[in-house]
Amino acid sequence: MSATRILGVDTSLRSTGVAVLEVSGQQMRALAYGRIQNKPKLKHSECLASIHREIELLIEEFSPDEVAIEGAFFAKNAKTAMILGQARGTVLALSALHSLPVYEYSPRSVKQAVVGVGSAQKAQVGAMVTRLLGLAEPPQEDAADALAIAICHTHQRGVPEALRSKLV
Repeated sequence: MSATRILGVDTSLRSTGVAVLEVSGQQMRALAYGRIQNKPKLKHSECLASIHREIELLIEEFSPDEVAIEGAFFAKNAKTAMILGQARGTVLALSALHSLPVYEYSPRSVKQAVVGVGSAQKAQVGAMVTRLLGLAEPPQEDAADALAIAICHTHQRGVPEALRSKLV
């Protein structure tokens, strides 16, 4: 059975979590994880360019087969939602340019897949990610979220597409 590489992305303008997970059968291995951190003084356009560059480098280095990203959510603040949409759009467009299929998961479904509870706290997600992947220490929160998104995708990969949309 050949391994599949999944690029997990938890988008944010200032701190985007990224992870590359290699999956072979039931085995999962984190090849890389971290965050793309943009300084508060950077213009939005510069932050988007930074996200684009860093994701491009990950794609070139690890050649992922699929991209898993946190889906859009309803924000109370329209400005926050718009900024998040711009960051997500950068990742979606870059994935399309590389002909990578993109799968989106709600925050609740990611927590449900990783922790077993859709209302889990960030610390619980980080602890489970650490345990599931056998990491030496918990990753930074945004990186843990990106790993969790990739793990969620591995759980959904065997589910038929028609059912998948009902689950996320």
